[in-house]
Amino acid sequence: MATVHVDGKSYQMNAEENLLHGCLSAGLNLPYFCWHPALGSVGACRQCAVKQFKDEQDTHGKIVMACMTPAAEGTRIAIHDPETVAFRAAIIEGLMLNHPHDCPVCDEGGECHLQDMTVMTGHDYRRYEFDKRTFRNQNLGPLVNHEMNRCIQCYRCVRYYREYAGGRDLNAFALRNTVFFGREADGVLENEFSGNLVEICPTGVFTDKTLKRHYTRKWDQQFAPSICVHCGLGCNTDVGEHSGTVRRILNRYNHDVNGYFLCDRGRFGYEFVNSDHRIREPLFMGKVVSADTASQQLRDTLTFGKAIGIGSPRASLESNFALRTLVGPDRFYSGMADSEAKLIALAIDMLRHGPMRTPTLHEVEACDAVFVLGEDVTNVAPRMALALRQSVRQQPIEIAKALKIPLWMDHGVRDAIQDKKGPLYLATPYATRLDEIATATFHAAPDEIARLGFAVAHALDPQAPSRGDFPLAGEIARALTHARKPLVIAGPSCNSEAI
Repeated sequence: MATVHVDGKSYQMNAEENLLHGCLSAGLNLPYFCWHPALGSVGACRQCAVKQFKDEQDTHGKIVMACMTPAAEGTRIAIHDPETVAFRAAIIEGLMLNHPHDCPVCDEGGECHLQDMTVMTGHDYRRYEFDKRTFRNQNLGPLVNHEMNRCIQCYRCVRYYREYAGGRDLNAFALRNTVFFGREADGVLENEFSGNLVEICPTGVFTDKTLKRHYTRKWDQQFAPSICVHCGLGCNTDVGEHSGTVRRILNRYNHDVNGYFLCDRGRFGYEFVNSDHRIREPLFMGKVVSADTASQQLRDTLTFGKAIGIGSPRASLESNFALRTLVGPDRFYSGMADSEAKLIALAIDMLRHGPMRTPTLHEVEACDAVFVLGEDVTNVAPRMALALRQSVRQQPIEIAKALKIPLWMDHGVRDAIQDKKGPLYLATPYATRLDEIATATFHAAPDEIARLGFAVAHALDPQAPSRGDFPLAGEIARALTHARKPLVIAGPSCNSEAI
């Protein structure tokens, strides 16, 4: 920790972070746009300006960007210095020159970071009286709406989409002072994490198009914490409801699980909840009956007849357990094939009694060598695939550390590591979305994938059985051996006990 003096008061800040992060963590109000805790600093918006002083005797100081300045021991800054306040006001006025000022009809109104920062900065009067720059918006598909005229050029969207999520079809196109963020042509965003643009964007450029079908202002919605139901990772969400229908899903930060981001399936895959085909009342022989009547008919059926209960892995644990309790364990079928149930039981037994443990997604991001056996991670657990995209940066980041570049200085780190990637080996039956960042891929039948796994185990431990000779096995074993935090990912998708 470092002692930083802000406007004459002392605060303890993390010495490994920048001043903006430290000030926000200390509860201080300092406006910003381009910085994001998951993306680091690039100093694009110039909105987090503060005045830094050399020592107690320095009365003039100099204006610096808080997001680009380390929180070093003894640092002295002023947030409310008159010159700095005027500087920030001029910056926000410049950013707002071409903004349409359409807050009353903007989907982001009432939960807009731009609104909050504009009020915080004190900009409340428009002096610009000339024509505004006008863009043509793009159709980016059924999930994300595009309104480019609200853009303030913070670059968050392309930094997240291209550098963090690995997308390639969204970019910044510029000519002089005209910067356009979008695709080369209209079309559906191809990345499976494109929905995070809705929350990454500090303005109303990218908004939730599914919300537009039944739009409700945020203050008219009731939000409740929930868990995503679409895979087994358990990403934390906030569910927004109005008039008995789900209107939207927002990310709910959890350091160990989903962090700041969700996959598109988890964010937009909620309309089934509002389906007219859902059974909302008790039915008997196709007719609506009271709950008491339905309960009596069910009791009669279970008492005088033979009934079975068919569960489903798609249903909740509570629903399956209730049905199993109702009909009895001997008359309950889980909905899973025996072979699949056997594999699940084997995996649970290995996790309970074996030497391995399940890492959190935050720990997955920190792994510096990964071997995936038989799993299409992007389809089975999308948020883990996003974590793996961060893990391939761990070994190259050592280059930046050796050059003493702070890890929060995103542009400097990326300049240092360029396109270098850490070891990621994929052994899958078919090509996957992660192949583009993999060190090597091995596409084969499940039996061959299992043989490769045994060969890697034998290369790591000569006493382990070997099922074949694979040149790739030695390379994978060396990468796992030299790693500080190696990771092996496997599962039941190939229906193979050997894997």
